[in-house]
Amino acid sequence: MTTAPDLTVPTMATAPGGPQAAMLPRIKLSRRGYAIDHPDPRLGEQLMANALGVADRDAMDGIVRQLVRASVSGGKPSEVNLAFMISMVQSIRPRDAVEAMLVAQMVSVHVMAMRCAQHLAHADDLAQHDSAARALGRLARTFPAQIEALNRYRSHGEPAVTVQNVKVEDGGNAIVGNVTQHASVIVSDKTAASATRAPKAACARRAHDAADARQGAPA
Repeated sequence: MTTAPDLTVPTMATAPGGPQAAMLPRIKLSRRGYAIDHPDPRLGEQLMANALGVADRDAMDGIVRQLVRASVSGGKPSEVNLAFMISMVQSIRPRDAVEAMLVAQMVSVHVMAMRCAQHLAHADDLAQHDSAARALGRLARTFPAQIEALNRYRSHGEPAVTVQNVKVEDGGNAIVGNVTQHASVIVSDKTAASATRAPKAACARRAHDAADARQGAPA
C-alpha cells in the first residue's frame, strides 16, 4: 500500500457515483490481510481515512490493522466486530491523529469489556467468575476515564468548575441545580464583579469622609 498524504474526502453530493459511493465501505478479511470493499479503491480508502479521523493511507492502514487484531473472536478476526468498531469510531468523529488513536482504544476497550461480560455469564467455577469479574471491572473503569480524556483534549485541557453553593442577595436571581462553567469564564466573571464593586466602594468612602468633615466643622 503506497503512501498518499493529504487525502481529501469528497462530500456525498460530489462523490462520483452518487450518495451510495460516499457511504462507509466495509472491510473484507482474508488470510492475506484485509481489503476495503468499494468499487473505487481510492475513494474507498479516502472514505475509510475520513471515518477514522486520519490524514493519509499509512495512518488509516495502521488503525485498521489494530482494530482487526482487537476484533478477534473465537481465535480469529471477526468482520462483524470490525464493522461495529469502525462504525463506532465514525460516530464519535475523531478530528485528528490523537483523537483517532484514543477513540480506537475506546471502542477496543468496549469490545473487550463485553467479551469479559460474556465470560462472566458463562463462568463454570468461582475462579473463572472472579477472573472475569476483575477484568470487567478494570475495563469498565477505563472506559469513562477515556471519555473524560477525550472531552478534556477537545476542550484544550481547560478544567471545568462546578458551582454547588450559590448565595443570592436581595433583588438577585438564582438558578436551581448544578452550574458548570470553564475556569476562564469564572475568572472573567470575578474580574468584572470586582471592577463593578470598586467604584461603589470608593463613592461610599468619599461620602463617609464628607459627613465626618461636616460634623467636625465649627458652628
